Amino acid sequence: MNAQNPIRLTLTEPQERFLMSDAKYPAFVAGFGAGKSEIMAYAALGDAAHSATALIGLYAPTYDLVRLITGPRICAKLQEQGIPHRWNKSENIVYTSWPRFGDFLMRTMDNPERIVGYETYRAHVDELDTLKVANARKAWNQIIARNRQRPEGIKRPFNRVSAYTTPEGFRFVYERWAKSPTPGYEYFQAPTYSNPFLPLEYVDNLRNSYPPELIDAYIEGRFVNLTSGTVYNSYGREVNRSRETIQPNEPIKLGMDFNVGNMAACAFVLRGKDWHCVDELKGGADTPSMIQTIRARYEGHHVTIYPDASGASASSKGASLSDIGLLRAAGYSIRARGSNPRVKDRINAVNLGFHGGKLWVNPDTCPETSRCLEQQAYDKNGEPDKTSGLDHQNDAFGYPIAYEMPVIRPTMTAAPLPF
Repeated sequence: MNAQNPIRLTLTEPQERFLMSDAKYPAFVAGFGAGKSEIMAYAALGDAAHSATALIGLYAPTYDLVRLITGPRICAKLQEQGIPHRWNKSENIVYTSWPRFGDFLMRTMDNPERIVGYETYRAHVDELDTLKVANARKAWNQIIARNRQRPEGIKRPFNRVSAYTTPEGFRFVYERWAKSPTPGYEYFQAPTYSNPFLPLEYVDNLRNSYPPELIDAYIEGRFVNLTSGTVYNSYGREVNRSRETIQPNEPIKLGMDFNVGNMAACAFVLRGKDWHCVDELKGGADTPSMIQTIRARYEGHHVTIYPDASGASASSKGASLSDIGLLRAAGYSIRARGSNPRVKDRINAVNLGFHGGKLWVNPDTCPETSRCLEQQAYDKNGEPDKTSGLDHQNDAFGYPIAYEMPVIRPTMTAAPLPF
């Protein structure tokens, strides 16, 4: 990128309005595939071009996202423009070697107290609404407090912080930008179909991949109520009623949640591609006692367990072996990734399974599971309520579904924007 070879962008209408904004705190609120990540990267490059001493902040919700998405993306864009750079992974800084071009500092927002000790000229905050409201508010305030650098060669620096997110209900972005915005706050809504370069089937695939209540948020980019009523609002006792039971010697899929003194499990059998919850275990004292119950109840069956992934590091019995280690040592097949999916993703997978006719519950053999699915609600912070005791059975129910039927955003077969 130089005077003879500037960046040339082909922008959607919402992207152009966003880039032309003179707001101090603009937000790009977008549906999936609307070009949020691309416009963030190019806006950051444009800011870095103001001064060789400019430090541009790039923020992501977690460390893994910094390493797997934010860092590689900014390096790819720098490479596309022919800008020499070096990513110092121990510092999480991308240094550039180009006349009048600054550097990029990458930080996470999962621990807002650590957003200290430096100053940025401008900052770009990705997926702010995926944080809990209190954490998002604190992270945002920390970020704007850091955003006061005065780079060399800029007589009147205009410090700015931009946010980019898919709306997640009436959370922090709605509160700060839409409900009662103060001067300097402006948001730009970008529906998925505002991007004319998406594959023709992309929007239809999204509609088939998410429960109906999420379509307005994830396609239209709108703030909608995602937490009204019950958590598992696609479940109906009669609509999703199963009359299946466990047959002799058939394989059993067992979801398990670890809680000292209140272990929970849900047993599934497959009928074709459909999952039927046909048995439940509740109130177990610890993992060893659950192992004894499983052996006694499911003798002659091959049992595959889908546990709470946090059980890999802590034992409900307080022994040296982890809970998952105890299950594996007992001879059970284990299906668990390195960490649990986001709670929202697990809930979406379960609701989509019910809505799509792939998930069934026998309320006669699983009365507690049916009750919990019907009654668990959201708390005042928009999180599934954990004070009523309805969460353990639901968590156990959701782990195998999120593993085997995850909600996966449709992939694009072509670049979203031909920059």
